[in-house]
Amino acid sequence: MLQIDTWKRVLIWLVVVAGLLMALPNAFYTRVEQSNDARAAIELGNDTPQMQVKAAQWPSWLPSGLVNLGLDLRGGAHLLAEVQVEDVYAARMDAMWPEIRDALRDERSTIGTIRRQDSAPGEIRVRISQPEGMTRALQVVRELATPIQTLAGPTGTDIEVSAQGSDIVVTLSEAEKLASDDRTVRQALEIIRRRIDEVGTREPTIQRQGAKRILIQVPGIGSASELKEIIGTTAQLTFNPVVSRTGDAESRVGPGEKLVPSLDEAGTFYIIESAPVVTGEELVDAQPAFDQNGRPAVNFRFNTTGARKFGDYTLENVGAPFAIVLDDEVISAPVIQSHIPGGSGIITGNFTVEESTNLAVLLRAGALPAGLEFLEERTIGPELGQDSIDAGKVATMVAFAAVLVFMALSYGLFGLFANVALIINIGLIFGLLSLIGATLTLPGIAGIVLTVGMAVDANVLIFERIREELKTAKGPARAIELGYEKALSAILDANITTFITAVILFAMGSGPVRGFAITLGLGILTSVFTAIFVTRLLVVIWFERRRPKMIEV
Repeated sequence: MLQIDTWKRVLIWLVVVAGLLMALPNAFYTRVEQSNDARAAIELGNDTPQMQVKAAQWPSWLPSGLVNLGLDLRGGAHLLAEVQVEDVYAARMDAMWPEIRDALRDERSTIGTIRRQDSAPGEIRVRISQPEGMTRALQVVRELATPIQTLAGPTGTDIEVSAQGSDIVVTLSEAEKLASDDRTVRQALEIIRRRIDEVGTREPTIQRQGAKRILIQVPGIGSASELKEIIGTTAQLTFNPVVSRTGDAESRVGPGEKLVPSLDEAGTFYIIESAPVVTGEELVDAQPAFDQNGRPAVNFRFNTTGARKFGDYTLENVGAPFAIVLDDEVISAPVIQSHIPGGSGIITGNFTVEESTNLAVLLRAGALPAGLEFLEERTIGPELGQDSIDAGKVATMVAFAAVLVFMALSYGLFGLFANVALIINIGLIFGLLSLIGATLTLPGIAGIVLTVGMAVDANVLIFERIREELKTAKGPARAIELGYEKALSAILDANITTFITAVILFAMGSGPVRGFAITLGLGILTSVFTAIFVTRLLVVIWFERRRPKMIEV
């Protein structure tokens, strides 16, 4: 018999109502977005009357999830950056020098005195005064090498050590360079993601392209230059021993030393040791604060390893100046007054409150391991995005209206039932997109337009089958029941194959292709649900009330 259990009817209507409620905020997009942003600001402590008014624009008891608009719809910035992985080689060598120096000092009786020589970036050249001890010196330095671990197991050591006359030459191995390149790009990718997340932008796209490039797309941001300011600052913080202070920008520096300017004092320069005692990578926290004089500052705290190195150095160098260097500028060079065992301290300087807050954000997000070269940058204005939205609306409405008219003319009352289900189907698609926080792009709109056309396919199969059954069945109730039963296999076969295609597009594609695959896949699920359950329920309710002796499809 043509009937649906009560619990099934209730469940179908609950799904429909829940989906339409989740889609409802998208009908009031600007109002809901302002309300959500205001509530987020209030949670962060910005509880002002203006924020309260904006937060009250949308009832808190209603769903507030929105479909995020992609770069091509909302406008924003697009950057393609290349990570300068070669920068890491020189920094890695500088960091190894203290370890090499200390190891060789223990062999003075065999190799004599040691002195670091000027060398190319990415290598360390050390001259010994007794060349006859070269074999022992090479052995000592090679013992400092560490294995390179990969998924396939050890693939060699990280450094190569050779002799050139009286010089020991230490360089990174090719295997270590490859591993270092991969680590550097991965680290840069994560740090860029953290910095952009700190700004609170909605649904950025940050992904690796090739071996050394990173694609960054951020909807809703003002310009590419603004985005570059957020991610372009390396914020490399180091704590270096001070050799001397000078006012001459042309001062000569020895091997293993470098000349850096003072951030606060114009015309003042510091000669510092290139190898830092502690780096910003060992920071675990940085917060804006105020010093004892009420001036803006930044509190910092090291991890266990950094705290130990920081504590040991301050214990052995009480009374000596210690430079806090940010991006090759000395922001502070205090004299160590006493042992600092806790691994925490404060950075002072001529900061404003905003500068100290920004510095804390950059340090907390981490230092970029290498510089970025921006190969491509585009600013997509909101006018272009609005044009895309308008074009997508027109295309969807034309397709929608054409399908509605066709179904009504072709199938009469049953076509109207299919049209109601189609309207519910669109609402369910937007409800699911809002639920999962998906990003809607222009290809995504194309997926919705395609879904509008495909959504009635199942109803067409069912209605045509009912027409056939009306010629042979005993009555309209039996014809409707057989129509749904016999069309089910064809509906499932057609939609499963299309859904598999959508899954493959999502798995193998990226960016716009994924946006199309998401809306297509969700549209298939909702269209099957509305065709098999919603349309059938509408037909059953109508049939129960009218009890027609004959029906015309």
